Parts: sequence; structure tokens; C-alpha cells
Amino acid sequence: MMNIKAFTLVSAVERDLLMGDKEHISIECVECCGRNLYVGTNDCFIYHFLLEEKALPAGTAMFTATKQLHRHLGFKKPVNELCAASALNRLLVLCDNSITLVNMLNLEPVPSGARIKGATTFALNENPVTGDPFCVEVCIISAKRRTIQVFLVYEDRVQIVKEVSTPEQPLAVAVDGHFLCLALTTQYIILNYSTGLSQDLFPYCSEEKRPIVKRIGRQEFLLAGPGGLGMFATVAGISQRAPVHWSENVIGAAVCFPYVIALDDEFITVHSMLDQQQKQTLPFKEGHILQDFEGRVIVATSKGVYILVPLPLEKQIQDLLASRRVEEALVLAKGARRNIPKEKFQVMYRRILQQAGFIQFAQLQFLEAKELFRSGQLDVRELISLYPFLLPTSSSFTRSHPPLHEYADLNQLTQGDQEKVAKCKRFLMSYLNEVRSSEVANGYKEDIDTALLKLYAEADHDSLLDLLVTENFCLLTDSAAWLEKHKKYFALGLLYHYNNQDAAAVQLWVNIVNGDIQDSTRSDLYEYIVDFLTYCLDQELVWTYADWVLQKSEEIGVQVFTKRPLDEQQKASFNPDDIISCLRKYPKALIKYLEHLVIDRKLQKEQYHTHLAILYLEEVLQQRVPSSSKDAKGTETQAKLRHLLQKSDLYRVHLLLEKIQGAGLPMESAILHGKLGEHEKALHILVHELGDFSAAEDYCLWGSEGRDASCRQRLFHTLLAMYLHAGPSAQDLTVAAVDLLNHHAREFDATQVLQMLPGTWSVQLLCPFLMGAMRNSIHTKRTTQVALGLARSENLIYTYDKMKLKGNAVQLSDKKICQLCQNPFAEPVFVRYPNGGLVHTHCAASRHTTPSSPSPGTRT
Repeated sequence: MMNIKAFTLVSAVERDLLMGDKEHISIECVECCGRNLYVGTNDCFIYHFLLEEKALPAGTAMFTATKQLHRHLGFKKPVNELCAASALNRLLVLCDNSITLVNMLNLEPVPSGARIKGATTFALNENPVTGDPFCVEVCIISAKRRTIQVFLVYEDRVQIVKEVSTPEQPLAVAVDGHFLCLALTTQYIILNYSTGLSQDLFPYCSEEKRPIVKRIGRQEFLLAGPGGLGMFATVAGISQRAPVHWSENVIGAAVCFPYVIALDDEFITVHSMLDQQQKQTLPFKEGHILQDFEGRVIVATSKGVYILVPLPLEKQIQDLLASRRVEEALVLAKGARRNIPKEKFQVMYRRILQQAGFIQFAQLQFLEAKELFRSGQLDVRELISLYPFLLPTSSSFTRSHPPLHEYADLNQLTQGDQEKVAKCKRFLMSYLNEVRSSEVANGYKEDIDTALLKLYAEADHDSLLDLLVTENFCLLTDSAAWLEKHKKYFALGLLYHYNNQDAAAVQLWVNIVNGDIQDSTRSDLYEYIVDFLTYCLDQELVWTYADWVLQKSEEIGVQVFTKRPLDEQQKASFNPDDIISCLRKYPKALIKYLEHLVIDRKLQKEQYHTHLAILYLEEVLQQRVPSSSKDAKGTETQAKLRHLLQKSDLYRVHLLLEKIQGAGLPMESAILHGKLGEHEKALHILVHELGDFSAAEDYCLWGSEGRDASCRQRLFHTLLAMYLHAGPSAQDLTVAAVDLLNHHAREFDATQVLQMLPGTWSVQLLCPFLMGAMRNSIHTKRTTQVALGLARSENLIYTYDKMKLKGNAVQLSDKKICQLCQNPFAEPVFVRYPNGGLVHTHCAASRHTTPSSPSPGTRT
């Protein structure tokens, strides 16, 4: 049990004010209605007091009671119970088993003398069923054995409406609507007096303890149960709250939400309805009355009346928070919702959540703190402000007042423990990263992102770069100074770039690569700069650093021109001629760029193709060793040169032939002769100078690429003739001729070949060629037959359509006009189209020779 101060006990009516020096007078009952306090005594007097409440700075109050009058009821019995019916201006007084109606102001009995007789106790129905505003419903335990009666009480009369029998003698009653909660001799029950149905609750022994039955809310009651338990029960006979554990000797109970207050012989105990814990104990001897009246709790001894003044819930919550009792504070705050207007409660509850969050944060309970901060919609700058220098210097933030916590900064909170400081910083990094994209960040994203950048930089965290390359609101001045302080120059460059200061960013990165400043963030920073310039739209910046990147590496540096985005290349924002001029000092880069223009972009400009071919040629010539023979393997550059010479038709062939003369490049020379249409020269070089028969066959293939079949056939026949005319002594050429025929049978006219071949060759030697030639001939014949058959079928269809059209009559008169020239027909000679249109014969002939003429339909 952990105590809190929920109530203060203050005196309301002093003994002297009530009874003077009359020792024999004692208080039997009390009633409070607004400022009116009524006291019933054992000598049959009723006293009326006016209560004046005065609030005190500590959140409590003091009361002053002013006696208005007192009146004797004319009996010799004590006043057992009082109950005010303010709507009727009546006070119901139970004395000598009779309920009398008296005026609330002058305490005079009503003139009609209306009363209810034979009542041992009674209860008002605070949830009436009649709906009549000019009466109250009263339920009494009748002096008749085992009987409950229900009355309607008006200003000057009473009316019985129901009498209900009970299984045992009732001792106490509370009422809600049609439901009665009764303490019988051995048990508690719920009884519906309208239907007569009852529901047993639980047993108890009335001889051992005094029963307590109290309505605490709509359709809910508080009962004194066995084992010192305060039990809650609804009209359905179930309990929706856990019981509270109070004294075995409880003699009275009251409810002041969220507390249940119990009275025994020596103490007043306060229990929470929210967590069922005992919260406060007040010493109070000789007490015998405890009741609550519309939120005001009154206790009394036989000689004096006291009021339990509740401390404001907010103060109770703050006291709990000050004691670090976060869970209890939150439970109490949630429970306070029903007593506080919605808007005020939301403001208060958010603040309590925020305070609780800082308490958990100070105890390094970060998960709990985060949830509380989020639920309380904390202005995250409150948290950032704990960390020295994280908020931007331009921030206008000031901490909440009154403050949410007692800490000046993180150093005070952690008492200088650097391990705790590090944990707190890691938490803030995580929390800021979560909230920066949420609604919590609205209005102060600059403060959040700047603080996050500072934390990342200080901790050398990988997420620093992620923050800077995505959308962020880091303030340039603060962030730049912080990054420079922690030597995060690459990140500083990213910050400059994000703020459209690309020149400053690139210069900073160049300084890192040059070694002027140290930052090992990226080992490939040079490549990163090249990539950055490649996608940079600022041409001036690209030209500024073009020489620098090329000097570092021609092959990589040229990428700033060759890998530019496709849409930018299409706009031709960089003039290729300007780039070529720049690259003249960098031969490797120049070749790469020209390859980009010719091969990748496929620009059809003679100067680029010629320039690239010459550069290839010069490099090949430089790589050649003078002593190498003509059959030495070509270099990679030589392969590129040959490919370019073969595929391109734009370079200056004669210029290249002049440069190749005497250079010992027969293959290249052959390709160039081929480009000039000098196929015999080309093939002669390949066959007789190089002896490369495979290259000669390839020449026939690529030399006729994109041309008709007859061109390819001529080339192959030329090559075959060259093999055959070499004479019988050239055994290699004979073998080459046989291989040529057998591998490329489809490319030859078999009739011509057979006339060219020496008579000494056997059929077996040419078997593959002859079989291929026969297969090709048969295939051609059959294909032609199929095409002929299809043509005949199509002609038959057209003939049928024509006969159908001829079978239809055509009317021609001088009113008919030609659909092409719009002139009438002068003679009965015409052409008719399938759509029925008629035209002159000469117009039809003219349209046939001039396809662009307007057409009325397809001619038949």
C-alpha cells in the first residue's frame, strides 16, 4: 500500500454550535443539499445550517456553518434519517417509524399532515421511473414483516404505488429504477419490483456485521461483502469491477469517484475504484455516520460533523508523478475523465502523459517513454532541448511552463555518466527518425532534422548520408558548422548539394580526393564525383572540373560526357564538337567519346566516323612491332578498327587507304577495297596475301549484307573462280574451293558452277554441294508451284466476282456524271467500280497512271 493525500478532513459543525453544553445530545443523522446542512439528533430536533466554503491555496477548503434555525418534531424518539427532495422543497424525516414531510426552509410540517407510517428505513429513487417532475419516488422497508413498499411523494401528499414481499426480512435497501438492492437477513439480492423477479447476489450474516447497501451509479451498487470486501454489483447481478479490500468492521461507505471511502471504529480508509488499492488512511474515532451528497462526503461522530474535502485530481496526479508513481498517476488520470469536461481533460491528460514520459526517460525506460511521448503528442523540441546545442540557434522554442520535468539538461539528468548520455542520444536518434515523417513534426521539421543530423554526425552513424540524400529540412548554417566541426566533409558536400550549392559541394569533394582535407567516408569518391558531374545540369560546373576528372583517369573521367542522361543527350545540351576539342589532350578519352557518338548514339556524321577510324588506326600502328609478321594476331583495337570499317559506310575510304598503304594491314586494306566495290582486289588480298580462306568467305557474307541475293551470288562466284584459276598446283586453294562449295551450296548457281569445275573432280568430292543444290532446286520449284496455285485461286475468286458484277444491269443516262471529273457521259462507254461508281474510261486510265487521284472504289 502506497499512500497519497486524496482527502483532507475538515470540521463543518462544531459541538458548541450544535449542542452547547448539553452532553446528552448526540447526532443521529445528517443531510446535505447544496449549501444546506441538516442535522437530526437523539432528542428529536432538526438543525438547519448554511455552509460557506472557502478555498485554500493548498487545494483544500475550509467550511463555516451558520445556524439558521432548529425545530422539535414533537416526539420523544430520535430522528433516524433525513433526506432532501429539493425539487419539492421538502425534507423527508424518519422518526418513530413515520416519514414526515417538512419545509426545507422553515422546517414546518406540511399543512396536510401527509406522512408515511410504518417505515423502518427508506431510500430515494435517484433514477425514477414515473417521469413526473413534481414528485419523488421513495422505497421503504415496512414495519410489516418481509415487506417493501414504493411511494410517490408530492409536496403535500403521498401515494403508495407498489407493495412487494421478500423471502426474508429486509434490513437495508437502495433503489435504481425498478430495481431494488436489498440486504436480507442472510443474503443480498436484486429485486425487480415491477416484475417480481429476483436475483441472489451473495450470502452474509446480519448478526455478525452491519449490512451496507449503497447506490453508486446508474444500475450499480456497493455492498459490504464477506471477508472485509467491498463488492460491486449491477442490477443484472454481476460485478463489473474488482472488489476493494476494507476493514472487517466497516460501519459506513461512500463513493467520491474514483474513490470508495470506508468508515470503521478507528479509521477512514480511501480505496481506488480504478486499481482497488488502499490510497489513504485517516484516523477518526467514534465515527458512526459516513455519507456522500452529490460529491460531498460527510462524516460525523455523535458530537460533530466533518467534511472530507477531496484534493483536486490534478494535484493528486502531480503528487504521484513527483513520487515517480507513473502507473498510478496514469490510472487516476484516466479515471478522472468522467469528472472533467472533454476539452479540459484532453489538455490535462496530454500533459500528464508527457510528464510521465520524462519520468520514464530519466529512468532510461526508453520504450515506455516513447509510447508516452507519442500518446501525449509531445512537442519533440521539449526532448531535444535537454540535449545541449542540438536545437538550431535560430529556433524560437521555449520550454513549457510550468515545466514538464525538473532537469536543466542531459548532463544533470545523467549526472555526467557518459554511458547513460550515449544511451539517451541513441534513443533520441531512434525517436526523431520515427517522428520526423509523422504529424508530430509538423511546424518544426527544421528543428527535428537539424538535431538528427547533429546526432548522426557526432555518433559517426551510417544514417547521416541517408538523411542528406533524401528529403530533409536541415538548416544549412547550423548543420554546415556542425559537420565541419566533426570533419564530415563528404556529408557537408551532400548538404550543399541539397541546398543547390553544387559548386561548393564538388569543390569540397575535390579537396578530399586531392588530400587537402581528410574524410574516409567514401573510398570511391573520385568515381562518385564523376557520376555526380554526369548527372549535373550545370554545364559550367561540368566544364570547370572536366580537366580535373580527365587528369585523374581518362577512361573514367570521360564518363561525364559519355554517360549523360538520355533525355539530355537528345536535347544536345553539350555540343559534341566542343567536347572533342576538350578531349584532344586526352587520346584515350577521345577514343571513348567518339565510340560513344558512333556506336552508342549512332550519329551519322562522316567526321566522327573518320576521326574514330583514324584514331584506331594510329593506335594500331603504335602497337605494332616492326618485326612482326603479317599473320600476327590483331590487338583489341585492331578488332574494333575492322568492325568499324566493315559496319560503317560514312568514313572517308580513300583517306584511310592512303594511311594504310605500306602499313602491313592487309585485312583492313581488303575491307576498304570492298567498300569501294573493288571486290576482286579485296578477295585477292585475303586469298593470296593473307591466305585466310575463312576471312574470304566472311567477306562474301558481310560484303553482300543488306543487298539482293544476286550480289551475294556474284561475290561467291568471284571467290570460287579465284580458287579455281590458281592452277592445279595450288592444292590449298583446291581444298578451299571444295569447302566453299560444300559449305555454301545455297549461294551458288549450280549450272554455272558445274561448267566451271575441272572434269577431274569426282561426284563424291562434291556430294554435299550437289545434294544442297538439288534440295535448293526442288525447294524453289515447290515454292513456285505453291505460289502459282495461290495466284490461280485468287484469280478464280476475282473472275467469279467479275461475273457477278457483269450480271447486274447498269443504267446510264445523260444525267449520270463521272465520279472523278464530275462531267456527264457523252457515249455509252464507262468503267464501273465494285461500289457502283461510274467513271469515264479515260478518267479511269488517268487514275491508274496517277495513284494519287481520288478513288470511288477498287477497279475491277
